[in-house]
Amino acid sequence: MEFSQLEAFLEAAGRGSFRRAADALYISQPSVSARVQTLEDEVGVVLFHRTARGVRLTDMGRTFLPFAQRSMETLRRGREVLESVRQTSAGILNIATARVIGTYVLPQTLRDFHLENPDTNLHIKVGGSSDVLQMVVDEEVQLGLARFMQHPDVDALHLYDEQAVLVAHPEHQFAKTGVAAMSQVAQERLIVYDPGDPGSSYFQFINRVCRDAGVTAKVEMNLDSVEAAKNMVELDLGISFLPRSAVRRELETGTLTSISLAEQPPVLLPTYVLLRRGQQHGPVVVEFLKLLQRTYNVKIPIPLGDE
Repeated sequence: MEFSQLEAFLEAAGRGSFRRAADALYISQPSVSARVQTLEDEVGVVLFHRTARGVRLTDMGRTFLPFAQRSMETLRRGREVLESVRQTSAGILNIATARVIGTYVLPQTLRDFHLENPDTNLHIKVGGSSDVLQMVVDEEVQLGLARFMQHPDVDALHLYDEQAVLVAHPEHQFAKTGVAAMSQVAQERLIVYDPGDPGSSYFQFINRVCRDAGVTAKVEMNLDSVEAAKNMVELDLGISFLPRSAVRRELETGTLTSISLAEQPPVLLPTYVLLRRGQQHGPVVVEFLKLLQRTYNVKIPIPLGDE
């Protein structure tokens, strides 16, 4: 039983004519007749008496009429609710972001987006990169920003690479030359953050750097945030590898010093926008993706669709 069949039935019942029903629906009379006939075949009874002067409901047709009316009213209300939700959601941007990105990088991007789209409501959820990935998979958010994460249902589109820098107190011995070998780093107290996500790209990066240098890091502190790690380094309680965006202010003011790694290439943390594969995106999401394209000078294939 289809919407068009019920629609044709109700118009014909109300107007007493297939022709007048066809005019009201802007379709041909044979189309109305075919829809009503298909409906009668499905319910197994004749709903109309056909005469030369028009049509009138049979007893079965009069019995069926109020149910068809209630069905159409329910469908009409459903359409209105969907339209209301669509218009509301069209002004909302739901983003999930990894903690470091959300703290040190995303705010400026959101400010730029808000200036261009002042009527859009921004809903932000923060978690580990694995949490962000899961929220995208579960469609709790429209997009995610995280370090590289793989999933068969998610497109991970590269935005930028962030350098992870070794930082120390300005009076630390490494600060005298500004350079240290990994063998020397392995002898120092190392402070790390985000111990609750051992599968994160941050831990993978530390393990890779140490493995490549053939050393084992002496981790003294596992802290729950970058800010906590910075505070400990500023107190000269150890050294730490931290994202450059997180320590830019401290490096400028001199409360922290960056240390180059001897004979080591820059260590980069790739950052990606995560999109549910095959998902169509409305105008708000498209505008945000366009802003990311302009900001990071990258090309993001943007599937268009209704919000």
